[in-house]
Amino acid sequence: MEHANIFVLGLEEKSHETLRDVSNAASYRFHALLSREELQYSKIPVSELLDRAQRQLMAFEGKIDAIVGYWDFPVSTMAPILCRRFGLRGPSLEAVLKCEHKYWSRLEQQKVIEEHPRFALVDLDRPAHPPEGLRYPLWVKPVKSYASQLAYRVEDDEQFRTAVREVREGLGQIGQSFEYILRQLDLPPEIAKAGGQACLVEESLSGAQVTVEGYSREGHIDIYGVVDSLTYPGRSSFLRYQYPSKQPPHMLRRLEDVSKRVMAQIGLDNSTFCIEYFCHPEEGSISLLEINPRHSQSHAWIFEQVDGIPNHHCMISLALGVDPRLPFRQGPYALAAKCFLRHFSDGRVRHRATDEDIERLQREIPGVEVIYAVDEGKRLSELPQTHDSYSYELAHIDVAAVDERELEQKYDRCVAALDFRIEDDEEGSHA
Repeated sequence: MEHANIFVLGLEEKSHETLRDVSNAASYRFHALLSREELQYSKIPVSELLDRAQRQLMAFEGKIDAIVGYWDFPVSTMAPILCRRFGLRGPSLEAVLKCEHKYWSRLEQQKVIEEHPRFALVDLDRPAHPPEGLRYPLWVKPVKSYASQLAYRVEDDEQFRTAVREVREGLGQIGQSFEYILRQLDLPPEIAKAGGQACLVEESLSGAQVTVEGYSREGHIDIYGVVDSLTYPGRSSFLRYQYPSKQPPHMLRRLEDVSKRVMAQIGLDNSTFCIEYFCHPEEGSISLLEINPRHSQSHAWIFEQVDGIPNHHCMISLALGVDPRLPFRQGPYALAAKCFLRHFSDGRVRHRATDEDIERLQREIPGVEVIYAVDEGKRLSELPQTHDSYSYELAHIDVAAVDERELEQKYDRCVAALDFRIEDDEEGSHA
């Protein structure tokens, strides 16, 4: 049997295991294209990453059938560039950047919908006050970042100036790499003027957070799932992603309608996508937070537990030109969640459960998987990509259950068994 050779940017062993669960996986051969460390944790310029990837692909002796990726920048923009170079299916770079560039994305959104916050660019050289017409509370963020880094909620002019200074000082590597990608296109004047190291300010949104996942194939847009994004009480950091959503039917219909209109305007095709929203079901209102030109790899396991196949199936199918539809509610559980155990101050990890402890826990509790983000002896702030602007990730806990009560009970058992002990900078505490 001839196998399709699929190159995956930043493929890790855990994701490789999940990819083996997609439909027709026996007929696929998955190849890692660069490492995740190179792509997201190093300071290698994106131009060099593209050259390395191209050299690896050209050295491959077989047929290359697809190039895909599910990580954030720079993977999200490298995939369409490499697909174009090797004549493979994939979205256009322009459509991807209309999602990735937060200001460009807002300009496209406002052409077809009203369900978005008021926004404006910030003059980084004169950040005394927010742009006229915007009211506190506000969010200050770069036009390109990932994992909520350099995103700050501000409530007055002093906090605004501090946040703008933090963004300006932190743009660095990702801003320069994003500028390189933007130079691959003939940009609209307003985007060329803003560039890739600009700062955006938006009015703060409130409500229940959800993520709409879907894909576009040859102009047809399909929504295949809605995931609830639950935050820690009183905080903006995510506690868990839970599927399927508990939003009422009228809100699900509204989310689907707005998502289809926005994606048709942006023109993203032959690609998965996910769109984050805030919802007020009692008012029937929604507001679009951001668009990602990829599906969420964080949702792969939870889709598999509920629907029977991980959402990676859609990405692979689109790249190969076959039917990308997912089964519906064919998985072993009614509910699944990806949970984030966090600590909200810097400190050093003095204790955590052993690998043997966790293996035993996973055997004792069906429908549970635990992945550490930190090891004993490590200082939280020194670890790459394990934090947003307000917290540090200690572990990911995947939980599937028959209902929400069982899900929360399983999660609580896992947290207790992990037994993290963090010595904070000022005083010791338990996570």
